[in-house]
Amino acid sequence: MSHIVSITILLFLLITFLQSGIDKITDWKGNLSWLTGHFSATFLGKMVPLLLGTILIIEIITAIFCVMGIYHLIADNHTGFAVGAMFSACITLLMLLFGQRVAKDYQGALTITCYFIVAVFGLYVISS
Repeated sequence: MSHIVSITILLFLLITFLQSGIDKITDWKGNLSWLTGHFSATFLGKMVPLLLGTILIIEIITAIFCVMGIYHLIADNHTGFAVGAMFSACITLLMLLFGQRVAKDYQGALTITCYFIVAVFGLYVISS
């Protein structure tokens, strides 16, 4: 298999974003409550419901791109969806990182940085 590294990274990102999206759907009130408190002292405090919905949509889109990327790498060696998935993951993680930095949650930002490194590496591998 010529794309085994890319497929493995896409599986990692798929699990990450699909689980996160499902969690937001199944526990919307819990997530909203926690995030409202998390951002209460920031300029994002009043926008939490809109931002949570936006992140949910982007995470689900990223997960769909991951599935399509895996399928097309295996079925026809086409990298377009895989590149889109990796790039979408990077953008999503940058949005999450921005929020954590604004909230001054530096440990949360560090965790997101670990995911970001994997996504950027995946983008590098699939683009090379």
